[in-house]
Amino acid sequence: MAGRILCAREGATVTVTLANPDKLNAVDYAMWESLAATMAALSADDSARCIILRGDGEQAFAAGGDIEEFLVRRDTVDRALEYHARVGAALQAIAACRHPTIALIHGACIGGGLEIAGQCDLRICGESSRFGAPINKLGFSMYPGEMEGLARLVGAATLLEILLEGRILTAAEACAKGLVTRVVADREVRDEARATAVRICEGAPLVATWHKRWIRRLQRGAPLTDKELRASFAFLDTEDYREGIAAFLAKRRPVFKGR
Repeated sequence: MAGRILCAREGATVTVTLANPDKLNAVDYAMWESLAATMAALSADDSARCIILRGDGEQAFAAGGDIEEFLVRRDTVDRALEYHARVGAALQAIAACRHPTIALIHGACIGGGLEIAGQCDLRICGESSRFGAPINKLGFSMYPGEMEGLARLVGAATLLEILLEGRILTAAEACAKGLVTRVVADREVRDEARATAVRICEGAPLVATWHKRWIRRLQRGAPLTDKELRASFAFLDTEDYREGIAAFLAKRRPVFKGR
């Protein structure tokens, strides 16, 4: 049975589920395509304010790509390039999503699953979660375009450790190395991710988008231009800014509308 990408909405939070339970949620070709389309659509959805990505069940976030497909999807250089273009499109769609994204991680987060989680803004996992990319034992290397997001997240030295050793990291190790934002008891992962989403949704959505955009820009390293510095004050013309200040002065909870 082929895997699926499922969506469920609870208020302004949308949960995107990687569902391929017979294969520990390994991501097949159709799932990569669907994930790219789903994330692009959600990014354009003004009613969404936070996206949670998770695996189906509690055994795995995702145990990588569907290795069985590689025999036909990656049997030539041209087909391999086409395959990884689909993977790259999905990862880019997650990274480019204008709404904050949270990876809710139970169990195994391996290979392609690690790449997906690495593109999310926050990663919350259970104590028994496991992380790694042991593809050196399968005889193939990680596609350079997919290394980029992980290298940006944890740095070259840590990524080399992960790839050269092929070792599976515990949740505590992953957190210490910056792969994970927060580790909680296994039974608390879902509640912690949802509580995090609630806190995000209580903030001004335009501000969340700007924070994501400016952090990506700062990672480029080049000095900000005068035009960019002026653009950073775009919030002055928004209803949400006026509402936030008014609510603070009136000692009430603000009601943000994203405009």
